Amino acid sequence: MSNEEADVVVIGSGMGGLAAARTIAQFGGRRVLVLEQHYTPGGMTHEFSRAGRYRFGTGLHYMSASAGPFLGFMTDGRAQLSPLPDEYDALHFPGFDFAVPATEERFRARLKERFPAEADAIDAFFRTTRRAMAGLTARNVLASFPAGLRRAGAPVVERLFPSTFRSLRDQVARSFRDPRLRAVMAARWGLYGTPPASGAFGCHAAVPLTFFMEGTAHPVGGPQELNRVVLEILGRYGVEVRSRQRVHEVLVERGRVAGVDVEDTGTGRRYRVRTDTVVSAAGVRNTYALIGKSHELAELPEERSAVMLFLGLDRSPAAFGLRGENHWFMPDLDDHDGTGRPPGDGTLYVSFASLNNPAARFHTVELLELVDPKLVDRWRGTPGTERPEDYRRFKDEVTGRMLARLEERWPGFRDTVAFAELATPLSFETYQHSVRGSFYGLAATPQRLRSARAGCRTPVKGLFVAGQDAWGSGVVGALAGGLMAANAVLKPRQLGTMWRAIRSGGAVARDPATPWEGYLRVAGIETLTPTVRRIRFAPLAGDTMPFSFVAGQYVKVDLPVAVEPIERSYSICSSPAEHGFVEIAVKHEPDGLGSGFLHDELEVGLALRVSGPHGEFTWEPGPEPEPEPEPGVEEGTLLLIAGGVGITPLMSVLLAAADAGHTGRITLLASQRSKDEVLFRPEITALQARLPGLEVACFLTDRKGRIGLDELRPHAGPTTRVHLCGPASMMRDLIGCLTELRVPREAIHTEAFVSGRSKETRREKAHAVALAAAAAGVPAYMIDLAGGSAAFPCSPGQSVLDAANAVGVPLPQSCGEGACGTCRVRVLSGTFETDDRGVFSADELAEGWRLACQTLPTENLVITL
Repeated sequence: MSNEEADVVVIGSGMGGLAAARTIAQFGGRRVLVLEQHYTPGGMTHEFSRAGRYRFGTGLHYMSASAGPFLGFMTDGRAQLSPLPDEYDALHFPGFDFAVPATEERFRARLKERFPAEADAIDAFFRTTRRAMAGLTARNVLASFPAGLRRAGAPVVERLFPSTFRSLRDQVARSFRDPRLRAVMAARWGLYGTPPASGAFGCHAAVPLTFFMEGTAHPVGGPQELNRVVLEILGRYGVEVRSRQRVHEVLVERGRVAGVDVEDTGTGRRYRVRTDTVVSAAGVRNTYALIGKSHELAELPEERSAVMLFLGLDRSPAAFGLRGENHWFMPDLDDHDGTGRPPGDGTLYVSFASLNNPAARFHTVELLELVDPKLVDRWRGTPGTERPEDYRRFKDEVTGRMLARLEERWPGFRDTVAFAELATPLSFETYQHSVRGSFYGLAATPQRLRSARAGCRTPVKGLFVAGQDAWGSGVVGALAGGLMAANAVLKPRQLGTMWRAIRSGGAVARDPATPWEGYLRVAGIETLTPTVRRIRFAPLAGDTMPFSFVAGQYVKVDLPVAVEPIERSYSICSSPAEHGFVEIAVKHEPDGLGSGFLHDELEVGLALRVSGPHGEFTWEPGPEPEPEPEPGVEEGTLLLIAGGVGITPLMSVLLAAADAGHTGRITLLASQRSKDEVLFRPEITALQARLPGLEVACFLTDRKGRIGLDELRPHAGPTTRVHLCGPASMMRDLIGCLTELRVPREAIHTEAFVSGRSKETRREKAHAVALAAAAAGVPAYMIDLAGGSAAFPCSPGQSVLDAANAVGVPLPQSCGEGACGTCRVRVLSGTFETDDRGVFSADELAEGWRLACQTLPTENLVITL
């Protein structure tokens, strides 16, 4: 068994584990290793896909309308949330319904309207709720203190806040006479998983009656989007996250953590990580099993698991009048926990994530019922692929009962179901690695609140618990548990800094040099020619774009053409002075995966993930240098040359010039295939009236009209600044012509089309290079920067730019994908695979000029800048 070392090991990559990892790394300056048993990190923010189109969340269905300081901190304020309807929870009881509105004031007012005889009792109940919530907070904070303080403080907290420790059923019985009002106030216990008869009122006060009270929301892009952002941020603090890592034991020596024994389930390798601090976000029961002390949890009641039905629909649920609110179906008033009923007939929660996620292309529904895990005991221990036929029949029966309840409520709903899959407690055991499929961790009972084992402290020094069991249920509850674990690990002087950062809500000012990344809404689609359409992106909320840009830059867009999105780059064609939207123009390429989606399937209203701005192909109004003019060429010409849709970034340049009142000479030479393909004709005509120095010439290639040396001669010379964008062959030829006309090379700015298969092609080449090197026994190639620092290694299949970045050798760069031409290097010797992207003339290629981001060495290279 091999050995490794880490300052801190975190077991589990749910939001609690990641919160502990970030805070300990950020504020404690410690090296943190996160070990996740699943094949993907994220815990219950994980999503999965089915049928090549449907995406489902596993645990996060809705959350508070405000990200709150905890989630704001974890995402650096980048969480984008889409609000649910104002009446976000619809409760269905036998004989009556009740819709829960956002805000405590409106909820209270509606309760009094429906139950006027108990108006005073309703007011008193909300006062009790606030006390119970305060008591739960006090109890949870106290649970993070050392054992002596916990023992002394626990009786005091229970004496001061008795309602926190009562059962939910007891509290509503004390508060109200009307059984219907009791039922309404006790409903939604499914948000933390313990039925009214045994659930602690403090937990009920915290979740449905406090946390969700100000309205609810769904993450834009789905729960996994939160996880993506959090993992990206963790990378900045040096946190290492490994998937498929099963921790078999937490090593304890003389009462203190000494390390963890781990199995890499992907390779079968066993290894030991030496550390004196372990934070377990795997749940209290799993944690105590890892130290051989499961018997110490015998006092705690068993937890509930769940059956969850995932449905993919062939049309929108809006056809049934649904707007995205959640629906709760209760079988009766006073015992709606499903006891004694077949699974599928108990308290059923139904959510419509696709109606609340503007980035969802296909419609999905998720149904959840909490059940006793004994329900599947007869199949426990059998491999998932070998379970008997009666297990499949069981799942079919539960699915049928659930669908029948939807059909009864919304006749015709069953006919819209194109896909259905049921998860059982065995599913949660497998993927969540929870004990007997416990969905919410430890049962939220008074016994749990009184237990010294339910919290972030353990009897072993250096071993702490994060996640739901350290604070409360749900993703944000797990996050809070992670922060409490960090609170116990960090030194006192580090805690003040941590909590100040958390209280700030994570509002981090974006570095203008760093591209913004997030979701924008498709606000408009316009056909410009038979093959080109203009697409407008606007903010999801508000009327101001979250980033500004310079004329000539581009955005990267993730296109959901399949289960995993593909990224494409598109030049911005709108004005930098327009702050309410950005526009791109996209040509429909034959067999183009990205352009095909944008032309054939994109609809107004869909949200797409966008990053930007990117690129150095820029122009800003201002004074230009004044070298000696060439005879016959007017001084200080800005020459814009476009081929086809390459005119897109140049339109932004023209608009920027017009908005700035530019009076200098601008020449636009635009080449198009035919008259029908001429782009932006009305816009260019309007710009000619605003730009007195603008001259425009259009060349139609179907009439043998091409831009060549003679067409360039009147406009190009030593004082000309050129912006050239078009197909690679056109650009290569025109760079040669411009050089012949004595235009300085540094004055020629290029933007290349990036093929939709560019990254895939480079990956294919890289794979071939790596295989060939492995067969030849070559571990690395050396890159010698002539006249610069010492040579640096380049792994076979790695680009020159990536290799330089890996060792901190500075090379000029911008886009990294061959569009901008910034990373120009000259290869003096050595062989390589490359793609020049049309940003060099034939003479420059002969001289060895290449793009570092596209060049894959096949032997040692000598390069220069």
